[in-house]
Amino acid sequence: MLRLQSGFYTVQTGRGEVTCQMRKRIKRGLSGQEFIAIGDLVKISLQDDGTGSIEEMLPRRSALVRLAPTPGGMQPQVMLANADQVVLVFACARPEPHLRMLDRFLVVCEKQSLPAVIVANKIDLVGEDQAHEMFALYKPLGYPIIFTSTKSGTGIGQLHALLEDKLSAFTGPSGVGKTSLLNAIQPELGLTVREVSSWHNKGRHTTVVRQMFPLLNGGYVADMPGLRSLALWDTSPEELDGYFPELRGLVEHCQFNDCTHRTEPGCAVRAAVEKGKIHPQRYESYLKLREEGSASEY
Repeated sequence: MLRLQSGFYTVQTGRGEVTCQMRKRIKRGLSGQEFIAIGDLVKISLQDDGTGSIEEMLPRRSALVRLAPTPGGMQPQVMLANADQVVLVFACARPEPHLRMLDRFLVVCEKQSLPAVIVANKIDLVGEDQAHEMFALYKPLGYPIIFTSTKSGTGIGQLHALLEDKLSAFTGPSGVGKTSLLNAIQPELGLTVREVSSWHNKGRHTTVVRQMFPLLNGGYVADMPGLRSLALWDTSPEELDGYFPELRGLVEHCQFNDCTHRTEPGCAVRAAVEKGKIHPQRYESYLKLREEGSASEY
């Protein structure tokens, strides 16, 4: 499913794109993670007028899920189904990188077993050495990092190759250069994404449009502007250490089973921090997330 807007679904088929609506019997009783999202595989029936009806949603192999940003209660929202990876774009400057926000994105990816790729953009503003230093704490954790600049062309080919033949969630804070990167990968792609994003935010009543965009060499990118409010879904403070790769192997060695890794004696996590095995900034991010709880945004 390529596009979702106001109850209409655009489905890619062997005959091209078909605009569909969901059968009432399929829609009845659905809630939260059961709703059809972009990226879902569906079975449809074609109507005489060229439109279609969604008859069945096939099982998902993955889902990018957040806490829905609505006042109606605690409900999950599937942002993208069947994603192969999440590409997290942050700028080295203008704006300054908010690494605690990056850590929250990484926790979501870890919880949902989605591979995460970090893109450090605008390296021309700080120089390659400083750019590498700014994101150095993530390299030993196993996260791929691509350093890019649309001005010099650095890393563009590497990023393009990473996206080919995959369904990628493409996200990051405002102003980090996502549009410029997409244009560098495929001319006019970023402009198309920006036009859709700006159009559905105009007017008094916002119409939500979610859409995947095809890449000429194979694959799709799904722009995720809504993830600027990325509240964690169904995540308790006690399970957070499992989503920090540098912490999860240490917790079993703490003296107390309910260790909060703050002041308890015999804490293996704090010992690792003191020995320099865990970056202090990541440790602080972990403590902050425990304190805020799953419903907090950043």
